[in-house]
This record gives sequence, C-alpha cells and structure tokens, in this order.
Amino acid sequence: MAAGFSAWFWNERFWLPHNVTWADLKNTEGAEYPQASDLYLAFPVALAIFLVRLLFERFIAKPCALRLQIQAARPRKAHPNAILEKVFTSITKSPDERRLEGLSKQLDWDVRKIQSWFRHRRNQDKPSTLTKFSESMWRLVFYFYIFSYGVRFLFCLSDFVNLICVFFLQQLTVDMYYYYTVELSFYWSLMFSQFTDIKRKDFFVMLLHHFATVGLITFSYVNNMLRVGTLVMCLHDASDSLLEAAKLANYAKYQRICDSLFMAFGFVFVSTRLGIYPVWILKTTLFESWEIIGPYPSWWVFNTLLIVLQILHGIWSYLIIRIAYKSIMKGKVSKDDRSDIESSSEDDDPMTNGGGHTRRHRHSPYKGTNGTNGHLSPGAWAEEH
Repeated sequence: MAAGFSAWFWNERFWLPHNVTWADLKNTEGAEYPQASDLYLAFPVALAIFLVRLLFERFIAKPCALRLQIQAARPRKAHPNAILEKVFTSITKSPDERRLEGLSKQLDWDVRKIQSWFRHRRNQDKPSTLTKFSESMWRLVFYFYIFSYGVRFLFCLSDFVNLICVFFLQQLTVDMYYYYTVELSFYWSLMFSQFTDIKRKDFFVMLLHHFATVGLITFSYVNNMLRVGTLVMCLHDASDSLLEAAKLANYAKYQRICDSLFMAFGFVFVSTRLGIYPVWILKTTLFESWEIIGPYPSWWVFNTLLIVLQILHGIWSYLIIRIAYKSIMKGKVSKDDRSDIESSSEDDDPMTNGGGHTRRHRHSPYKGTNGTNGHLSPGAWAEEH
C-alpha cells in the first residue's frame, strides 16, 4: 500500500515535463541533482534555528534592549470583573451599544468606564516592548545574513540572470543546497513559532504566506527549478532586514531613523515585489517556460503558488503605500490598518476617576503590537511585518 501511494505521489507525469524522467535526475559520479529526500534535513534544522533564536533573544537581544533602556513594562491590567471577563472571552472585542447599555445597568457602571475596561483587557495581553525588540533583532540578524549569503552565492554564478537557459537538469552545488536548506528550515520554524509569537491581525494571511513559501521552495527543489527558486528567495529577503531595522529604531525611540528606514523598506519592497518579481520572474516562469518546456501538472502548481505570492505582494504594497502617503500628508507615519490591538493610553482613566473625560495620546505607527510580510505579518507595519 505504501509502495502504491509512493508510486502515485511521485508520478513522473505530475512532477516532470514529458521528456524528463526521474532517471535523468539520478545522481552520478560526475553530477548531483536535487533529491526529495534531501529536504528531510529541514525539520531538525528548523528546530535548531528555533533553539538558536531562543538563545539569541535571551543572551544577545535582551541585553542590547536593556542597554538602550527598553524595559519589559506591560500595559495596565484591567480590574478583575467576572461578568465583563465572561463577555470578553465570548467576543474578544468591544461589545455593541445595546450590550454596553445592558452591562451598564447590570454593573451600575458608566458606559465609558466599561469601554475603558475592555480596552485595558485587550491591551494587557499585549507583549512588552522588550519582547518585540528581541524578536525583531533576531529576524534582522537572520534576514541580513541570508540575504547577504544569497547575493554572494548568486553573483558567483556566471549566468545568474538567465532563467531560461537551464529550466531543468540543473546540477546541485553545496552552496545551493545549504541556501535551500536554511531558507526552508527558517520558514518551517516561522510557521510553527507563529502560534507562540506576538499575535497579529494578519495571522492567517501570514500563515498562508508561510505555506506558499514552503510550497514554493519544496516544489522548486523537487522538480529542479533551482535557478528560479534561489532568485525568488533572494528577492523576497531584500526588504525584510530594512523593516526589522525600522522596528528596532522605533523601540529605541529613534523616530527619524525609524521613519527613514521604513520609507527605504517601502521603496525596496514595492520595487522588488511589484516590479522585478512580476516583470522578470513571473514573466519567465509563466510565459517563456511555456514555450520552452510546455505546461505539466506540477508546473501549474508551482506557478499558482507564485501568483498567490504576487497577490499578497499587492495587498501589502497597498498598505505600505497608504502608510507612506499618510506620513507625507501628516509629517509622520500613521497607524497601520493591520493593528490588532488598541494601543491608546489615557491620562485620565475612567476606571479610576469615575468615567471622566479621557485624553488619548497619538502613537507612532510602530507602537502597538509582525509587521507583514512582512511580512509581511500578520500593531503597525514596523511591528507586524
């Protein structure tokens, strides 16, 4: 039964063009080709990356944050109230006007006092700035390292810009295998750690992004689309380190540096993912490859995943452009629409002054709860990508 399933799953007519067989991709003494079994290594490496991250955040990122006087202070907790807690657990957001009036009569509280309680209750689960700084610093280090490695690796190839020349029978090098393994392992680790990391409004969008990325890396490796795969990975890493750097600058309260880095991130993100990616990579994989090798089942799957990523690029680019436009109009970056937690604070808290008039501080877009992409990301872009 297992043998039958394996034969069905690895059917050559699904994975390979009509003129290519698995025998053509067998390793020989003079040439090595990617094998599906190579990717098993990604799972233990993903675990190792996650453990390295924990050590990095605790022994490197945290001391750096404390040196910058970033503390682990959390938002004020809501006063315990069994009735409101039950309502909060059932809806996890502000109740509507009708329910507010009912709760006001039941508790003999002012409506504004109840609204304030819900705001504090949501914010008390918000991670501290120290936690967010540590997470962003880890991502910055990894993205910068892997992007630098990818650029160096690709420029060592004499014809790295030529996607058409070797659609198939691309030999596997040690550098290429290392690049694929580390990238795939990192995204596996992100997929699992997303359930324990900072909660983002775009949680499911980011989960879809990680699934699509893992699928793309796996597909491009198994069916020998190595040149396309390495270029896509490197292109997507180009802007990520700038976003993480912007987040760190914000947490350290260097707002001008933060805004400048965010603008640089936005330019690189939009130019690479709405410019280079569709004009160069998608054009080649969708149209030029059709003429050279023709469509086949895994070709459709591979290109569908590429198109899914392009749709996500469009959504995130719209959000970035919108933030940039608001920053130009108002002189500072405005709050990201992806923010999942109200981060307003109050000098006059109705919880303590009987529901008096509140005064809210305007917050930087980076204060609140991954930016997306990215990620993009599911707070503000500098905290939610």
